[in-house]
Amino acid sequence: MSTSEAVQEPRALVVFESMFGNTEQVARAVADGLEAAGVPTRVSEVSRTPADLPGSVDLLVLGAPTHAFSLSRPKTRIDAVRQGADLDKAAVGLREWLETAHPHRNHPVHVAVYDTRVSKVRRLPAAAGPSAARLAKRRGFTGVERPVAFLVDDLRGPLLDGEVERATAWGRSMAAEVSEVSR
Repeated sequence: MSTSEAVQEPRALVVFESMFGNTEQVARAVADGLEAAGVPTRVSEVSRTPADLPGSVDLLVLGAPTHAFSLSRPKTRIDAVRQGADLDKAAVGLREWLETAHPHRNHPVHVAVYDTRVSKVRRLPAAAGPSAARLAKRRGFTGVERPVAFLVDDLRGPLLDGEVERATAWGRSMAAEVSEVSR
């Protein structure tokens, strides 16, 4: 928990699903960028995130790994466990969380989405980010941005050189969105 979290409710919430740690690394870098730009931010693993967003949240950032050209499903998460991921990470995915989450009634929440994907197939016919964006829109979230992809070297990672810095810069750039939404 950062110092600003202890003092202030978060204005940005970064919710991530991560099987091998790469998507979490991006989540923390995005949060670092938001915090550096003065936006109180909380990072939360999807299975520990309540469906009711804190009332202070103006920006919701969603991150997930691409599994079989989409968001993970229970079967693809079990496949990841067979390949070395922790079993406790297989219980809940971003897809299931989004199916229960709902936007604030009183004020809009800007939504930004990213995914992680293997660099060998940069241009996927479908991926977790676009799937999450569509699901967020169907759930009633507005202001859903075009998803951003972060690249990993292989199934287990690591992130390609420069991706953490790019995620931090993306977080900083979204600080302006938080200011606009809260006006």
